[in-house]
Amino acid sequence: MKHYNEAVKRDPENPVLYSNRAACFTKLMDFQRALEDCETCIKKDPSFIKAYIRKGAALMALKEYGKAQNAYEAALTLDQNNQEARDGLINAMSNNNEDPDAARERAMRDPEVQEILKDPGMRLLLEQMSQDPGAVREHLQNPDILTKLLKLREAGIIKFR
Repeated sequence: MKHYNEAVKRDPENPVLYSNRAACFTKLMDFQRALEDCETCIKKDPSFIKAYIRKGAALMALKEYGKAQNAYEAALTLDQNNQEARDGLINAMSNNNEDPDAARERAMRDPEVQEILKDPGMRLLLEQMSQDPGAVREHLQNPDILTKLLKLREAGIIKFR
């Protein structure tokens, strides 16, 4: 780890170093720091597929299956034939059937989800959706609402049919 830290200090713009250090953090079971390095790597080089795959693995370890699924899907947009990304996506999708109560409890610890659920407009929309699922169609035209609904779906708070 010491050598990776030194390498990042010497060449902080090199995305490969962050990806490799993320792999090291994953081996050490420090998944949050692995995730942070993957994010940094992706910011420095959005086409670096290995960072998305490692991000997916870290998210799987954190039981963030919806987010892991997104990471593997992002990898597959870069290379649709990447077997590691395909396997990761299948694994994330099959694990995404965790106990709904556990998923909800974990999601409620996410500050972004908490913020969305505090919004009175979103609460009203969610209430309306529970009574009339078709009513959401017009709201999906608003990109802000769409983003919030997708975040809630990813967190397991809501489901689309």
